[in-house]
Amino acid sequence: MVKRQLPNPSELREYMQFKKPDLHLKRRRLDEALTIEDLRRIAKRRTPKAAFDYTDGAAEQELSIARARHAFEDVEFHPDILRPATNVDTSVEILGGPSALPFGIAPTGFTRLMQTEGEIAGAGAAGAAGIPFTLSTLGTTSIEDVKAANPHGRNWFQLYVMRDREVSYRLVERAAKAGFDTLLFTVDTPVAGARLRDKRNGFSIPPQLTLGTVLDTLPRPWWWIDFLTTPKLEFASLSSTGGTVAEMLDAAMDPTISYDDLAVIRERWPGKIVVKGVQNVPDSRRLADLGVDGIVLSNHGGRQLDRAPVPFRLLPDVVREVGRDTAVMIDTGIMHGADIVASVALGAQFTLIGRAYLYGLMAGGRAGVDRTIQILRTEIERTMKLLGVSSLAELEPRHVTQLARLVPVHEGARRLTA
Repeated sequence: MVKRQLPNPSELREYMQFKKPDLHLKRRRLDEALTIEDLRRIAKRRTPKAAFDYTDGAAEQELSIARARHAFEDVEFHPDILRPATNVDTSVEILGGPSALPFGIAPTGFTRLMQTEGEIAGAGAAGAAGIPFTLSTLGTTSIEDVKAANPHGRNWFQLYVMRDREVSYRLVERAAKAGFDTLLFTVDTPVAGARLRDKRNGFSIPPQLTLGTVLDTLPRPWWWIDFLTTPKLEFASLSSTGGTVAEMLDAAMDPTISYDDLAVIRERWPGKIVVKGVQNVPDSRRLADLGVDGIVLSNHGGRQLDRAPVPFRLLPDVVREVGRDTAVMIDTGIMHGADIVASVALGAQFTLIGRAYLYGLMAGGRAGVDRTIQILRTEIERTMKLLGVSSLAELEPRHVTQLARLVPVHEGARRLTA
């Protein structure tokens, strides 16, 4: 029988230590977010439906993004035991320069519509964290202002080749003059994908008011205060800003883009050039043979062709084919630091985050982007320690098995133990 006694007052004081409340609402809100999904929930509460759905949504039935996330969820890790990894090194050399973490911020369009700090928050947070920031052709902050926000960090520029080629050429020249070190030549957007959420919401730049949009924004007055008291929302690199998202994309993009355009841009760009939107092994091989500095395996976050190949599933085959010749990077569906660790283990030299960054931006501006990076950094470090690796270079395919709803796809470590 357990012996009973009266509580000791000194012990009660030890057990009943109340946490001092944090009266700073934004800081408390972000501190309570422990995962990217937590930031997503905060973002959904604080952002009008049309802007949130533009970020959160994908093309048609949204199968591509769902499958990409399933692929990361269906990862089985194989840790090494009795391998102390008390201090881990998350830094990496990518495209001729350093990054403190194995991920950078992907290019996103319309960013100031999500939250008015937009690309300035992203570039500043990336610079502070020591990771690259990528500005989109459809960005809402100019090339020069991004450089000013991240003067000593690494800035990359994502290029769409438009119908008016001279517009694209001028953007290339401006980015080079501003000291951007890498160009992401994007090839998966000859026309706009069918983003049905945007069509149903009537999403456009500038926002078009209807009774529905007004009712949706009433519980979010802070969004409208920010929107109405900051500079006009427009594409900083393009002169035409009117219409729906699909109309603007179709006007800007050109379905005739070809390898000839890649050759012209390479002649005009003095830095590293990366082709973004690669989705099969033969194209990877051809680009490597042409001598590009890198490729990004990407289906544009599932926002273009629905049922497109899952980049994470494609990764091992592409790395085997061209990994020694060119830098292989990956995006689409990354929502956790473990997703990044698994990608590096299977041969990716670098990863890019899009939605995860925007969820943080919508949840809390610059502080929210800082929180996104902090969450992913913590998850990466913890996963590495649990795997028993002290540096990214120690990660190998044997650490990961890819499963498809629990059916092995890439055998990884299983082959070594069979």
